[in-house]
Amino acid sequence: MPDVNPDILVWARETAGLTPEEAVRKLGLSSSKSMTGVEKLAAYEKGVLSPSRPLLLKMSQQYRRPLVAFYMKSRPGQGTRPEDFRNIPDRDPDSDILISVLVRNVRARQSAVREILVDDESPALKFVASKSVKDGPDSVLESIIDVTGIGREEFRAKSTPELAFAYLRAKVEAAGVFVLLIGNLGSHHTAIDAEAFRGFALADKIAPFVVVNDQDARAAWSFTLVHELAHIWLGASGISGKVSDAETEKFCNTVANLFFLSDTELDALKIANSSPLQETISTIADFARRRHVSGSMVAYGLLRKGVISVETWRAITRFFSAQWRKGRDAQKDREQDSTGPSYYVVRRHRLGRALMEAVSRALSEGTLSPTRASQILGVKPRSVSPLLSDEPSRGRAA
Repeated sequence: MPDVNPDILVWARETAGLTPEEAVRKLGLSSSKSMTGVEKLAAYEKGVLSPSRPLLLKMSQQYRRPLVAFYMKSRPGQGTRPEDFRNIPDRDPDSDILISVLVRNVRARQSAVREILVDDESPALKFVASKSVKDGPDSVLESIIDVTGIGREEFRAKSTPELAFAYLRAKVEAAGVFVLLIGNLGSHHTAIDAEAFRGFALADKIAPFVVVNDQDARAAWSFTLVHELAHIWLGASGISGKVSDAETEKFCNTVANLFFLSDTELDALKIANSSPLQETISTIADFARRRHVSGSMVAYGLLRKGVISVETWRAITRFFSAQWRKGRDAQKDREQDSTGPSYYVVRRHRLGRALMEAVSRALSEGTLSPTRASQILGVKPRSVSPLLSDEPSRGRAA
């Protein structure tokens, strides 16, 4: 088991807002003949004593930090918390807590992967933070297409929204961005609704990460991915929701919208603000289905061009959201009555090929222990080998 930097124990406790006395009570550190519980904690935090794995697990729970965070070489830099671009009235405090824990978890994984890539002497990715809002959405999209090689027609040529997303994801990961599908903290009891967040980006020159909420409609995954890519290009780490007034968020929405829908196509849609709502919805639904995008995204494009009003856009978005929820609930009922894919197939799909290949390569080179690998992958140590068994180690794209 790798050594734990005692300064990380101090950082984890302090950022959890706990005094040594409070931490001792929560961790259940009892006094012995030689030292009190507080003295024992101080010994761990000074490196005099080495914490056992059971104690680290308790710290992970009580300090609200993923276990992998305790194996970081040093404290994360200041100002690394991503900006919250969401505009959600009457926020659910429980969802916000889950999102905070999820971001911490992914941030810790990113830090561990970054260490692997630095040890491999992987070069910095020039496209991260290479653009600004002043460059305009067209310039940002042009750079994204140039670096990743994604194409609108190739995307649409896929037979299903899932395959279309897989095409984009493969291109993006080949360019050096890790793309994860995560919508909970490991169980359906901690599922985070797409209304709370659609995705987030963690910009980094060595290991940029994008997370897409897999609780969202599958037709929306691709839009979220390109939206978060725009965040990476701007160097603007952030959490995205369905609605936001933030200029950065609007900018990234426009970048994604321009990729999936050309202005010429939108102009060809026979829709006016005075058209009957149901007629407009029907036209948009058919248009979106043939292009592997969501109806809400098409509606946003029409809003951006001034074809429909904000009120009409909101009404259309509410309709598609309700329709998606109805379909999602029906899908859950069908899945309960069927066997479904295996645990490992699901995990591989959520983690992405890029992350698994980085871990597999580090394991084969002996620079990563199975325990650390399990923390990065979010599985138990005994599951690492079968999870990676179908993933041959490959070099990282330059």
